[in-house]
Amino acid sequence: MPALSVIDIANLFFLGYFVLLNSAYLGLNLLALVALRRRNQEIILDQLPQVFSGHELPISILVPAYNEEGTISGSIRSLLQLSYPEYEVVVINDGSKDATLDVLIEQFALEPFPEAYYAQIRTSEVRSVWRSKRHPQLKVIDKVNGGKADALNVGINAARYPLFCGIDADSVLERDSLQRVVQPFLRDARVVATGGTVRVANGCTIEGGYLTRVGLPANLLALFQVVEYLRAFLFGRLGWSVISGMLIISGAFGLFRKETVVSVGGYRRNTIGEDMELIVRLHRELRARRTPYRIEFLPDPVCWTESPEDLGTLRNQRIRWQRGLSESLAANWRLMFSPRGGVPGWVAFPFMAAFEWLGPLLEVAGYLFVLAAWLMGGISWTAFASFLFVAVGLGIMLSVSGLMLEEMSFHMYPGPGQLVKLLGVAVLENFGYRQLNSWWRLVGLVRWAFNTRSSWGTMKRSGAWQQSALQPNSRPDSRPNLQPNPLPAYQAATESNGSST
Repeated sequence: MPALSVIDIANLFFLGYFVLLNSAYLGLNLLALVALRRRNQEIILDQLPQVFSGHELPISILVPAYNEEGTISGSIRSLLQLSYPEYEVVVINDGSKDATLDVLIEQFALEPFPEAYYAQIRTSEVRSVWRSKRHPQLKVIDKVNGGKADALNVGINAARYPLFCGIDADSVLERDSLQRVVQPFLRDARVVATGGTVRVANGCTIEGGYLTRVGLPANLLALFQVVEYLRAFLFGRLGWSVISGMLIISGAFGLFRKETVVSVGGYRRNTIGEDMELIVRLHRELRARRTPYRIEFLPDPVCWTESPEDLGTLRNQRIRWQRGLSESLAANWRLMFSPRGGVPGWVAFPFMAAFEWLGPLLEVAGYLFVLAAWLMGGISWTAFASFLFVAVGLGIMLSVSGLMLEEMSFHMYPGPGQLVKLLGVAVLENFGYRQLNSWWRLVGLVRWAFNTRSSWGTMKRSGAWQQSALQPNSRPDSRPNLQPNPLPAYQAATESNGSST
C-alpha cells in the first residue's frame, strides 16, 4: 500500500472535519425532532383558551434606547399592550443625542420621580428617573452613554420584579410571548433563564404595532437569513436545550432571574456579545458553586426582527457576531473540561470552540486547499467530489431539514408558493452564501485575535414591514388577528458595546 502524500493527508483531514461538523448538526437536528414531536402531542392544550393561572411571576421589561425619537413613542405604546397580568416597562435612555427623552416626556406625561434604588451592579451615572402619570407601569431612566450592556445593568438595578426580560433592537414580540416564555419558571424553581425563537420580520406587515400578515422578503439576502434563523433556532438551540447544553440566549428576547444575574455580576460591558457571554458565565459560575440550575429554549414564544438587506450591513453584523462569540468563549475558557462542567463544559463548549469559534478558519482553509489541489491535479475528481458532497450536499440536507421542522411544527408560511421559495433558498444558500459567511466570520476571528478595535457602525433598516405606529387613542384589541408588539430599536453608538442576535 503506497504511503499517503501530504496532500492526501490534508484532504482527509478537511474531509473528516466537515463530516464531524455536519454529523454534529445532524445529531442536534434529531434531538430537536424528538422535542418537537413531544410538543406536537401537547399542542391541543395551546388551542384551548389561554387564561392566567394567578401564579405568574411579575416581569420587568428592560428597553435600552439610543437616538430613537422617531419610533420610541409608538413602540412603547404597543409594548404597554402585552398580554400579561403584572409587568413594568423600564426604558433606559442611554445618553441619546436626539430628542428621545423629550418625546417620552411629552407622549407619556412623564414627571420626575426621585426614586432611590440599590445599585447592585456598577454602571455609568444615572441622571434622572421619570415615571408616567398615565401608565403607572412605565418608568424611564436617563443615563450617561455607556453602551447596551451598561444600559441593561442600569435597568437591572432599577427593576422591581424578580424576573427581567431584555429586549434587543427593532424587535416585535407576539402578545402572548411573556406568558409562554415564563412557563419554565413556574414548572421548575431551578430555572434561571429562558429564550424564545427569533424570526425574520422582513416581508411581514406590521400595522399599528401588530402583525397582520406573515410573508417572505423579496430581498434575496433576507431570504437566506429566513432559512438561517430556522436552522439556528429550531434544531440548533432547541437541540442543545434538550441536553441542557445551550450556551446562548438571543439578546433579542430572553427572560432571566434577576437575583442570579446580579450574583454573577450582570452583563459584561467590555464585549460586543454580552448576551452569549452572560449565558456562558452563568454556566461556569453556577457549576463552580454546585448550584442546581436550568437554562431552557422554547420554540413557541416568538420575536420578530428586521434582518440586513445589503451586503455591507450583513458583513459587519457577522463580523461582530464572531468577535462576540470569541470574546464570550475566551473569557470563560475555564468552563471547558472543568471537573464540574457537565454537558456545557464537556460537550457544548468544545463543540462551540471547534465548530463555531475556530470553524471559520478550518472551513475557509478547507475550501481553498481542496479547490487548489484539484485544479493543480493534486487530488482526483473522486476525492474532490467527495469533499463537495460532504461540505455542500450535507449542508443542503441540514437546511432542508430545518425547513421540514418548521413545516411540521409551526407552518408559519402556509402558502405553497412560500414553501417552494424557501425550499429553493435552502438549496441555493449553500452555493456561495454560506461560504461568504465563513469568510466574514474568519475576519471577525482575526480581528479578535489581533485585538482590532471594533464598533457597531450603522444598521441600515428599511422599516418597510412596519407600516405605522400605534397612536394614543387606537384600540388594538378591536383589530382582527393582532399579535405582536414592537419594541424600541436600540442603535449603539460607535463608542458603545452592543449585542448580537
